[in-house]
Amino acid sequence: MKPALAIIDTNILISGIITHHPESPTCRIVDGMLQGTFPFLLSLALLKEYRQVLLRPAIQSLHKLSEEDVDTILETITVNAILRDPIAAKQHAPDKNDQHLWDLLAARKEAVLITGDKLLLTNPPASARVISAQAFICLI
Repeated sequence: MKPALAIIDTNILISGIITHHPESPTCRIVDGMLQGTFPFLLSLALLKEYRQVLLRPAIQSLHKLSEEDVDTILETITVNAILRDPIAAKQHAPDKNDQHLWDLLAARKEAVLITGDKLLLTNPPASARVISAQAFICLI
């Protein structure tokens, strides 16, 4: 079965980087992004958000990565990603700070958003799927 075209929410990336459990779904997803084992979409706005959150002092104290290490990880992720400009989605995200994810979902109809955000999981856009990390691991 062909893997779903994924959009990886920032909370999944952060969780996968800070976990100490290499078999956790979020860690497996981050490993997959780094190795290019499944197709995933990335926009410049989402990449910027990844970097900003990874460099927050509270998050940085958990993963212990330098700014240079973070940039290296993000460069590898970018090389393996399908870069897309989002388009204006017909629906508004339940949290206005997540509208860029809805817009990226609108850019490719077959895309699936992978998130741990319960608000997004329980209020998906009508035309797209929003699933958990565990559900995505079952798909791939």
